[in-house]
Amino acid sequence: MKRGALSLLLLVLALGICQKARAETRVKMRGDAFIMANYFQNHNYTGWNKTGTKTEDTFEIWERFRLRADFEANKSVYFRLGLRIINTWGQGTFTAANPAAEVLVDVAYLQFKWPDTDIEITAGYQALELPQNAIFNSSVIYSDLVAALTVRAPLLPDTLSVLAGFGRFFDSNRTYDNNTTQASDEFDAYFLALPVTLEGFKATPWGMIGVAGRNATYTYKNTADVPEIGNSYDNALFSAASIANMNTANGMGRWKNSQNPYFWAGGSLEVAALDPVRFYADVIYGQGAMSDSKAAKRRGWMVDFAAQYTGLSVVTPQVFAFWSTGEDNSTANGSERLPYLRSQWGPGRSFLFESGQDLPRDTSTYTTPVGIYGFGASLNDISFMEKLSNRATFVYVQGNNSPRAIRAARLLNASYMTMGHDLSRNEHLLGFNVDTKYSLYENLDVILQTGWAHGQFQESVWGHRLVSQAESNGNNIWLLALGFSYKF
Repeated sequence: MKRGALSLLLLVLALGICQKARAETRVKMRGDAFIMANYFQNHNYTGWNKTGTKTEDTFEIWERFRLRADFEANKSVYFRLGLRIINTWGQGTFTAANPAAEVLVDVAYLQFKWPDTDIEITAGYQALELPQNAIFNSSVIYSDLVAALTVRAPLLPDTLSVLAGFGRFFDSNRTYDNNTTQASDEFDAYFLALPVTLEGFKATPWGMIGVAGRNATYTYKNTADVPEIGNSYDNALFSAASIANMNTANGMGRWKNSQNPYFWAGGSLEVAALDPVRFYADVIYGQGAMSDSKAAKRRGWMVDFAAQYTGLSVVTPQVFAFWSTGEDNSTANGSERLPYLRSQWGPGRSFLFESGQDLPRDTSTYTTPVGIYGFGASLNDISFMEKLSNRATFVYVQGNNSPRAIRAARLLNASYMTMGHDLSRNEHLLGFNVDTKYSLYENLDVILQTGWAHGQFQESVWGHRLVSQAESNGNNIWLLALGFSYKF
């Protein structure tokens, strides 16, 4: 960020702190910070990056600071501006002697209620999470920030409401295309959810339609700032054949159609009628590029189920299972995996998945959430001592993809699937993590996260070099993270 722009932001914040905004505008500020030391051994089970071309550093110290300011005209109108600084010690802002300015916009949106109603309208850069049961943390389809217009409105008081909206995920060329030929360089989405709440029962049917342009560049700022997630939606959204010969500068070669529709529909269900036993389930279907070439099509299913017992004061036991479609034997007929965008799905906050870990920087193995099935259990909210809580989670994951399809996909594009993240039918993962939180003060926590993962990989799919390197590490991943979390 240029010095002038940074100075302007700091001036705005200073004005807000000093309450020098217009007399009728109130400024409320809140935020959070964490500083964490992270020991992560055997990234990708090999100790290398995904392609096996770089070796890892096992120890890092992360720091993140977020500040959010609400500029309230009254109880019904405010604008929220959020800023964020994040990096490892020794990089960017946290470099000695010559720090780089890295203030990022976290959120920026206007929110208001339509006069004399409870209809809430939000416009701007905001968080969007498609419906998913909280026991699985968040949506497998999309859970992140997006520039959007959303409307929330009650239809039947305390029973039925609606969430509807429009989001522009990408507009690669902005106002003008690169030449006088029109380019389809946008990805837009329209979404709708209808939460229903009855006594002992909650259900949320939902749907989203996206229009994907062939010329868009499907990359995003990696909010986790770790290479395991990557910075592109290509692998999650498209078939292997449709990106095999793609020109990544403008997306050309992805499809024969200039635009292709994508469609998702699902339902999230919670049953509490048998409380203290509660049941949860999600069903999701998605498809895209179905009118394009046969090899470009992608469609798939995912279901998950969980149960928990809430009748104990010292622990909440949970069990869960999940299944999603995987690739068949051919890439010529497209992909059979559920297309998605930005997932933060994970059962019981398992460290096999990026799923809302309390210390959220490089504390996951980032297993791909589709093309798999599995089961697990968690002892959540373990509390035998005041101010101290724990969670222990075990998950088993089995691949649901044809080995032949993975080999063919990697021949088309070597980075489309990667070992330890995508699994064939002959491969599996075990993951176990224990997370501990102790409240030093009401707003300051000490957090310890430990994790172990073990994988079994197929040499005929990934090759001798990667598999033998993982075997030399015992096919194991080890995690130890310790940090402070402060909220104000």
